[in-house]
Amino acid sequence: MATVQLTADRFDEVVSSNDVVLIDFWAAWCGPCRTFAPIFEQASEAHPDMVFAKVDTEAEQQLAAAFNIFSIPTLMIIREQVVLYAEAGALPERTLNELIERVMEVDMADVHRQVAAQQAGATESADA
Repeated sequence: MATVQLTADRFDEVVSSNDVVLIDFWAAWCGPCRTFAPIFEQASEAHPDMVFAKVDTEAEQQLAAAFNIFSIPTLMIIREQVVLYAEAGALPERTLNELIERVMEVDMADVHRQVAAQQAGATESADA
């Protein structure tokens, strides 16, 4: 699957309807973004079961701001609607592939339990 352009209008739909979404926050004027683009595209072809999306931070400033994107490229990986990775910097192909493997090894049932426990704790703190 080739990369798809992701906008604020489609963000929730894409994330909620796909198990794994990799998002490349980029801009046309960014040299490292242009270096990372073919690596990201190649990974998208190697992993057709995942969504590889690109967010143009110039066109989607509100979406970039919502995720506190201050440096580009920034790669974010969302699995089952939970952000598992979000870091700035262009990754080499091998590192990206290893990162994808590690994300797929994560026990998501455990992650969801941890998220639920954190949310319950936050709710209790707000009620106090």
